[in-house]
Amino acid sequence: MMRIEHHVCFGGAQEVWQHHSDVLGCDMRIGVYLPPQAKDGPCPVLYWLSGLTCTEQNFITKAGAQRYAAEHGIILVTPDTSPRGDDVADAEGYDIGKGAGFYVNATEAPWSAHYRMYDYVVDELPALIEASFPANDARAISGHSMGGHGALVIALRNPTRYRSVSAFSPIVAPSQVPWGEKAFTTYLGADRDAWALYDATALVSSELNERLPLLIEQGRDDEFLANQLKPELLQLAAEAQGQPITLNLRPGYDHSYYFIASFIGEHIVYHARAMKA
Repeated sequence: MMRIEHHVCFGGAQEVWQHHSDVLGCDMRIGVYLPPQAKDGPCPVLYWLSGLTCTEQNFITKAGAQRYAAEHGIILVTPDTSPRGDDVADAEGYDIGKGAGFYVNATEAPWSAHYRMYDYVVDELPALIEASFPANDARAISGHSMGGHGALVIALRNPTRYRSVSAFSPIVAPSQVPWGEKAFTTYLGADRDAWALYDATALVSSELNERLPLLIEQGRDDEFLANQLKPELLQLAAEAQGQPITLNLRPGYDHSYYFIASFIGEHIVYHARAMKA
């Protein structure tokens, strides 16, 4: 672990750290906000997964979340969205390759050599955080767009590891939309049964042993709403299975960080209550 940024922020510290990931086979950067309460003892952790084209920087510089994390004593952890490095496979465009890991464990060459973001977020990252920072074992997870997809899938598949989950503008049914179909075909191959493990709507439609309530924030003026996000598919599946879900459709808001910044405070309060319960 090597600290490469440190900024005093709302009585705490916004930092960026670099470490070698054994799971991804490359160096990774993570944003870590330590609230002022972390000076006195362990704090709960909210993991934030960012969307397509993002790094660890987008959330920590645009969302304004540190103010609320400081108020509620929450550590914010923001990993990069994909493996990086000269040896890591990439592709033309923004929706495959670096910056577009989709939080899956790739099975297709050449992606399978490095693109194991699911294992990284579920196992390696929390182990690293809890060993390196004053973090307790209370975890929550959230994210935006591709990261919202990742947060929902990870929480649904690992409900005992997290106290709560939420998402902003998530890709809720990647098996049924162009972004997801392209990514899943590339990373996982043609077997749609393998896709279902990374599809929140498919997971909710299956028999789940435990069910974390889902909190979804969605702008009605989001340019990707109709053809890429389709939150109504998850809502219908959840209601059919008795899965608790709250879908907030916000008039006038789009897909940007202006939207996230407008409601991130409410989400941090939501997670703070769950992690202190």
